[in-house]
Amino acid sequence: MKKIFLFSLAMLAMVSCSDDDSNANIAPIEAPSEGTVFGTAENPLNIGGPNEQNQVYVDLSGESTHEVFRGGWDLGFYSGDDFKVVINGSLAMAAKQLETTDITLPQEEDASVAVGTFQAENLNYVDNPNGSLDDTAFGTIAESEAEAKVYLVNLGYSVPTAAPEAGSVNAAGDPRGWRKVKVFKNDSGGYTLQYAKLSVTSYQEIVITKNPQYNHTFFSFTANDVVMVEPAKTEWDMNFTTFTNEVFDNGGASAGAYFYSDFIVTNTKAGVTAVAVAGDTAAYNGFTMETYTSGNYELSADQRAIGANWRSVIPVEVFDNVFFLLKDGAGNMYKIRFISMLDTDGVRGFPVFQYELL
Repeated sequence: MKKIFLFSLAMLAMVSCSDDDSNANIAPIEAPSEGTVFGTAENPLNIGGPNEQNQVYVDLSGESTHEVFRGGWDLGFYSGDDFKVVINGSLAMAAKQLETTDITLPQEEDASVAVGTFQAENLNYVDNPNGSLDDTAFGTIAESEAEAKVYLVNLGYSVPTAAPEAGSVNAAGDPRGWRKVKVFKNDSGGYTLQYAKLSVTSYQEIVITKNPQYNHTFFSFTANDVVMVEPAKTEWDMNFTTFTNEVFDNGGASAGAYFYSDFIVTNTKAGVTAVAVAGDTAAYNGFTMETYTSGNYELSADQRAIGANWRSVIPVEVFDNVFFLLKDGAGNMYKIRFISMLDTDGVRGFPVFQYELL
């Protein structure tokens, strides 16, 4: 058995003061952005075009973006007080708990543990699309190695590179394969992860430490290591990403987990909330804080509050009769209007939006 132990470095904050105890060297408090337009040459949103290979995190108050390759991570280990593990829904991953606690036993693939089977039961194998950590595919993390069950993990689909026709997307490539996984709490207050390919009787192990500055610590089976993904939890509000969501049939019944492109999730784990508002461009322009306080607008802690509600894919267009309100974790309230999802050549994966501080 190969063991890998990873320890986080302590972060040391230093405040510089002069001998006369003046405040000359203390950085001023930065005011939140009043708003701008993203998706322009000056403020790009590098989703990656019709393959949508990047997840792009947007910080409205800081007027900044952070992009990361969505195929670069597999599991996220929650850094809060609770112990939760999330899977990479941007790759259509899925996971099922097995009855055994013995990770050395060979396992077989299970075709039902997948996204897009149009069976309502497959929601049991993905994280709740609303972003709640109370309902994840990995569920409650075991207190010890002896108690931890093995999970069968479908790694979903690779990020493709072939360009589709203009207006279409190609976001799901070849299957990435499978792993068997065990996760349990350790004595240091973090997680221990054991993992292997299905047919292998040995396994690898890594200790994963919580970092409270981030929502999650992320791990990659490809890198066999912890990787950086999200910005610090106070430094992003929205994430442009492909996404595993719930889909419904024509009668309104659940058809299970399904893979979406052109999706936006909000950072609800850091207190971000949002709501859709019916209205055209004129309504957006005229919307003020007074409009909000005098109206009946209920901000949602569902991370899909924006979700796919800003665009249509049949036909491919941005809705011109809705905009959004977003309240960040610091209490700043913004209005957001989406302008485009195509470039000038009609190629998908190039969103443009504007926002303004109320």
